[in-house]
Amino acid sequence: MSLGTTETAAGGRLSQFLDSPVIGMSPWIAMSVIVGPGRFELAVAIALALAVALVIVGRIRRPGSSFKILEIADVVFFAVMAVIGITASPGTYRWLENYSGEVANIALMTIALGSMACRVPFTLQYARERVPREFWSDPRFLRTNYYITGAWGAAFAVAAIAGAYGDLVLHNSNNLWTGWIIQIAAIIAALQFTEWYPDVVRARSLRERNLPGPPEPPVSSFLIPLAGYLTPVGILVLAFGAGPVWLGVVLILLGVVLVKSLSRPNEAEPDASG
Repeated sequence: MSLGTTETAAGGRLSQFLDSPVIGMSPWIAMSVIVGPGRFELAVAIALALAVALVIVGRIRRPGSSFKILEIADVVFFAVMAVIGITASPGTYRWLENYSGEVANIALMTIALGSMACRVPFTLQYARERVPREFWSDPRFLRTNYYITGAWGAAFAVAAIAGAYGDLVLHNSNNLWTGWIIQIAAIIAALQFTEWYPDVVRARSLRERNLPGPPEPPVSSFLIPLAGYLTPVGILVLAFGAGPVWLGVVLILLGVVLVKSLSRPNEAEPDASG
């Protein structure tokens, strides 16, 4: 492969990533993962910087393009959070340190559900930049974006519930399970679904029309990253004493076994076709 071809492929992958709804949710992901006692200013600063950068990059890449629902929500929400943090009383600031993660998660869940209720799921604006215009009114295309938007709404709902449980019940915002492991697992699931499900829909559409194309990706390809996540979770359990030793060991072994088991059918496909 020539250098020019490599650069073109890399540019294509970068363009696909920038057109993905995942990029629009990166400020929320950053806020959800980073925020906590002593980290409110850092989390808001990073999230706001990402939100502004995404708006600027979007206008540079597509001059004259309209703003996306998520872009506007990103900038407005994190700018408001920054202003509140600067002007807040010490008591309010402590509250923000403890609960702003849940506020951000609930806000994005509300945006997701609200955009679906308005029949413009926020992933639709990103998907239209990756799909030819003739498919925009296809029911399958619209339904796919409802499912993906719903997946992100569900992921941030799980993150909000986990964080609230850690704060209100355990009284520990830095609890490894509620503050990190569960919330990151929900985000990984939504990320993987965003990449996996459109390929499923495309493969089914081609098959229904008797057109050639790649096979439908199996459910195992969706589950592999989640299974792989078990191993680092087990290591964290052992390293930080977040559970009994046996639990950490079981999670590590289970992650390794599940990844190998789920990967086996995918590895067999090229051999069968060859």
